[in-house]
Amino acid sequence: MLYYIDPFLSNVALAILIGVPFFPLCKKKKLLLQIGAVARIRHQLAYASHRFFDENGFLYVHTPIITTSDCEGAGEMFQVTTLFSQAEKTEKELRENPKPSDSEIEAAKVLVKEKGDVVAQLKAAKASKQEISTAVDELNRAKEIVSKLEERFKLKPGIPRKDDGSIAFENDFFKRQAFLTVSGQLQVETYACALSSVYTFGPTFRAENSHTSRHLAEFWMVEPEIAFANLQDDMNCAEKYVQYLCKWLLDHCQEDMEFMVKNYDKSAIERLELVSSTPFVRISYTKAVELLKNVTDKKFDNKVEWGIDLASEHERYLTEDIFKKPVIVYNYPKGIKAFYMRLNDDDKTVAAMDVLVPKVGELIGGSQREERLDVLKQRILDAGLPLEPYEWYLDLRRFGSVKHSGFGLGFERMILFATGMENIRDVIPFPRYPGRADL
Repeated sequence: MLYYIDPFLSNVALAILIGVPFFPLCKKKKLLLQIGAVARIRHQLAYASHRFFDENGFLYVHTPIITTSDCEGAGEMFQVTTLFSQAEKTEKELRENPKPSDSEIEAAKVLVKEKGDVVAQLKAAKASKQEISTAVDELNRAKEIVSKLEERFKLKPGIPRKDDGSIAFENDFFKRQAFLTVSGQLQVETYACALSSVYTFGPTFRAENSHTSRHLAEFWMVEPEIAFANLQDDMNCAEKYVQYLCKWLLDHCQEDMEFMVKNYDKSAIERLELVSSTPFVRISYTKAVELLKNVTDKKFDNKVEWGIDLASEHERYLTEDIFKKPVIVYNYPKGIKAFYMRLNDDDKTVAAMDVLVPKVGELIGGSQREERLDVLKQRILDAGLPLEPYEWYLDLRRFGSVKHSGFGLGFERMILFATGMENIRDVIPFPRYPGRADL
């Protein structure tokens, strides 16, 4: 059965969503239509993602949102803890019922001794079972009072700490530090090693104090992982996936894409047609730096030299000005990439790749994973990370592994690329960024 939603009610809901007065809505009509168009395009891209991976033999795996490991090694993670609420509860208890004094505890202990003596005397006198049982119950209640008093005496306001001043996470809910995930990749690798082609699609979080038009604190990632695959296979899959998404929008979102062309980006459909039908350019990071260094018609805000992490302006120049099509840059310096990326034979670069597209720059980041145990352990240490949280990940290599690769596509960036919208906050229903987590 289909239900009809009155346009008036629909507009009221959208007006509430974007935080504008309902009247006069005629002034907000374009914005309301844009929200609807982006929502439908987002839906189609999500559906197309599942279709693509299902058609290519991938298994959908749900990876945890709460994790104990930092996939990227950047440390910009949201911590998950109950210690603050525990501290508030303790402080409230202490306000309402102050800690007992030493004398109160000593008096309770004296009472326990007295009750114990009574039990001993009754047993010696061979009193009835009922008398002894009653006395034992009174003794146990006295002991329980002492235990509670001693427990309350140990209560301290604030976050629990160890003797060295560090936070005692063993008192936390998970008995150790836990965080909101920055990526499901490490976990999905375990399934790739067992089931071959798998992928995860879910929310990820970065506690990065960034207010740019390309960053969110909460965003969605599509992360496939392929067993028995090298970097070349990884690039092939990424290219095929992006082209599939573009073709899908052209075939299933014509009306909404025409709205975006008319109101926001005249080249949106043309860009989708180009990407869906054109092979991507593939160049090494070293070659990309060489090309950017030789640019004379533009002055970059960020200096170009080997070893830098390419900025958005560099990435867009490669795709929009030099090649005028998507570009895959591969073999990045190891110093700017994550520890899990496979170290190349030159000992300077890793088997990593980024898919760069017009309008956005980096759309996908991926790599062949480091399958050599000794190399991986050293890379973790070189990144300044402790080995202990990654022992389970190291076990995938310690007890045998396979060559495997994968990548992550920033879902909101894909929507930016498709629609031509300027700000990433406009392509997610409820944007989270520094200072904003309401609604």
